[in-house]
Amino acid sequence: MQRSLLTAISGCLLTMGSLSLAAQELYVPRNIKKAIEKGTRTLNGQPGKNYWQNKGAYDIQVKVTPETRLVTGQEKIKYTNNSPDTLKMIAIRFVNNLHKPTSPRSHVTSPDFLDTGLDITHLVIDNQVYNVDAKGWGTVAGIRLKSPVLPHQTIDLDINWNYPLSKQSGREGQIDSTTFYVAYSYPRVSVYDDYNGWDMLDHSDRQEFYNDFNDYTLAVSVPKNYIVYATGDLLNPDEVLQPEIAMRLKKSYTSDEVMHIANFQEVKSGKVTKQNDWNTWKFKADHITDMCFGTSKNYVWDAASVVVDPKTGRRASVQAAFNDTATDFHHNVAWAQHSLHYFSTEWPGVPYPFSKMTSFQGYADMEYPMMVNDGTTPDLKFSQMVQDHEIAHTYFPFYMGINETRYAYMDEGWATTFEYLIGQKEFGKAHADSVYKMFRVARYIRNPAAEEDQPIISMSSQVSGAGYGHNSYGKASLSYLALKDLLGDQLFKKALHYYMDTWNGKHPIPWDYFGAMNAGSGRNLNWFFQNWFFTNNYIDIRLSKVEKGNGTYTLTIDNPGGFAIPFDVVVTYTDGTTSTKHQTPITWKENQLEQVLKITTKKAIAKITLDGNLFMDYTPADNVWTAK
Repeated sequence: MQRSLLTAISGCLLTMGSLSLAAQELYVPRNIKKAIEKGTRTLNGQPGKNYWQNKGAYDIQVKVTPETRLVTGQEKIKYTNNSPDTLKMIAIRFVNNLHKPTSPRSHVTSPDFLDTGLDITHLVIDNQVYNVDAKGWGTVAGIRLKSPVLPHQTIDLDINWNYPLSKQSGREGQIDSTTFYVAYSYPRVSVYDDYNGWDMLDHSDRQEFYNDFNDYTLAVSVPKNYIVYATGDLLNPDEVLQPEIAMRLKKSYTSDEVMHIANFQEVKSGKVTKQNDWNTWKFKADHITDMCFGTSKNYVWDAASVVVDPKTGRRASVQAAFNDTATDFHHNVAWAQHSLHYFSTEWPGVPYPFSKMTSFQGYADMEYPMMVNDGTTPDLKFSQMVQDHEIAHTYFPFYMGINETRYAYMDEGWATTFEYLIGQKEFGKAHADSVYKMFRVARYIRNPAAEEDQPIISMSSQVSGAGYGHNSYGKASLSYLALKDLLGDQLFKKALHYYMDTWNGKHPIPWDYFGAMNAGSGRNLNWFFQNWFFTNNYIDIRLSKVEKGNGTYTLTIDNPGGFAIPFDVVVTYTDGTTSTKHQTPITWKENQLEQVLKITTKKAIAKITLDGNLFMDYTPADNVWTAK
């Protein structure tokens, strides 16, 4: 930057009347206020002294019959009520019921998406038999208990059930006649929390999830030649795999090199699994929000590992299961190795918390604990970006127990942000900027249906269409990137780690995020959170006036859109040289409507441009002044 501009914008901000929000108090809903009064939540970023959350220990046995797509299961749950409340009912959630014709959905679907839903054939709760007709259930149903669950009591649930996988695959279902992705596949106890009680919100095909941190053992029975890929550690490789395949898999756990655990010819010739009529694959994972699995008799299998914690040398297994014709998936293990290393050491800079990550070829472009289910595309850069995004969800919502159903921006916004940051490392800043603007911002800025643009804080279950997408992804991500710009990388990471360390394994809500970022940064950022989360602001600044004086140019910059965004002042001189001065969002703290900048220079200015880069302007034409 030329010294003239550095000295030029001295005393650059002239506040045109004070609109200071330094002591801004954020709106808090009544239910959250009650939680604060009860001492389970605070506004300082810490859980309250009386914070609690419930927990289950699940032992699940599942059988998948490929010919009929029927999934049959038995499960035993030990559910502990850590709350101070006596529970007179228990809520059972089964997300796969969204395939029932009577369930709510966000758009028209095909007959192949529909099925008959869950059938519970046996239900015993604490030795008491319940006759349940689940045919009338939606995705969640309440069962009135014969004996209430007392505070700090543990009860036993014993459930036998079955349901058909949908023929059309989305987040789960049939991928081809011998390949299935089986997710949300077991009845679970819905979340009972400190601010809403039982989570009774029905799912649509747009909303995502809210689960407790549970301990799981999972046994999956499938016919011979079917390989099972699942959340958790495979406990019995020698019982289900032929010796050479089991040896390769174990070797991959310490290998940096990508290994072909099972190639196409081995899969087709039945040389992978033990040749029993049925094999039972056993997995285990503790303190995690869900278990899922995929199974196929025609997918090839790659694997390697990567160090995710340089301090301890801890490694995570990285695996991929895919059709041999999917060109992008042949790169997925190497891509995932890079993703896990980057996320562990750079952004967010928290070691990958799990033992495994598996990429499974499907159609969903969807995240699951320790797994992603992604479609295939010949565009390798886009394919890698999608996998990066889904793996980034490891931290939000699986490391942090986000209520995605209500607050999708608390996880999708972060995954979008990490997707952008890792994209700079992989393809360079120019490419990452271009993709982010095109894919994450342009549709929001150019959306003509402005009434869909609601404050980010709006419950995700109460916005739809473009409004849901903007709040959950682009707008939320822009707020995180704006705060990163405001605080600087070092302080932003310090605050982010404070938030993540404080709420890892718990259920943070937006007010916990606000308080934790304030505490972690040592700053009162409520003015910023008010600006970005609680308003109908949009991105639109304007260079409304340029007054030329004796060696000075005075710029008046208006903010009709209202968002506290970062931007560059780019000055082009008549001799063809340029200078740039960056303005962080702190510029707007005292006056969010207008600022005045003074440029002192001995050179004549030909043009001045306000450039928001990622923060794309609604009316870019009024961001430019040209000398007459």
